[in-house]
Amino acid sequence: MTLTTEQLSQRLGALPTPNIGDAMELLGVLDSAIKSVWAGGRLAGPAFTVWTRAGDNAYIHRALAEAAPGDVVVVNGQGDESRALLGDLIGARARNAGIAGFVIDGAVRDAAGLERVGMPVFARATSPAGPYKNGPGELGCAVAVGGVAVLPGDIVVGDDDGAVVVPRDRAEEVLLAAEAVQQDEAERMRHILAQAAVNEREEASACAAR
Repeated sequence: MTLTTEQLSQRLGALPTPNIGDAMELLGVLDSAIKSVWAGGRLAGPAFTVWTRAGDNAYIHRALAEAAPGDVVVVNGQGDESRALLGDLIGARARNAGIAGFVIDGAVRDAAGLERVGMPVFARATSPAGPYKNGPGELGCAVAVGGVAVLPGDIVVGDDDGAVVVPRDRAEEVLLAAEAVQQDEAERMRHILAQAAVNEREEASACAAR
């Protein structure tokens, strides 16, 4: 089986992140502090990586011009929480450019505005303070985000449980394993619910016989 990056992103994006994390034995699971800034935010796509100094978003603006539609912009912001690296204006521009979302090891702002424009953003924190815009920074490099190494093109998936990164060279293997985890858990849940129904019927019969 040889799948395109788009196909891998679609199929991995349809899976819960816990299933993907279990399939990778938790190796690609980001720090739990990095989570969606609005409830229900979901993203999946290849990583477009950014390194920037703490509190500075000059290279995030550059990323908007260079990232391809469907990319997830993944930013090592040094874990700094003092200044937001993006808000709803960047979110709206990114949506217009077809960017699938952002994962920021740092802070963002305008959480309600990001939800309004439909831009999924996963971040370590929120802060009303705005960013510097001076650099330095780098695009398309290996970055560490939430304790996980991310290379350009790795598949990033995020949902209400958090975010995971799947190495591109292992993506098909992880996809098949994660789908197997999902199928196994679905079957186990069916068994549990069926047993619960049996128990309820037996209890009802016992009560009726008293």
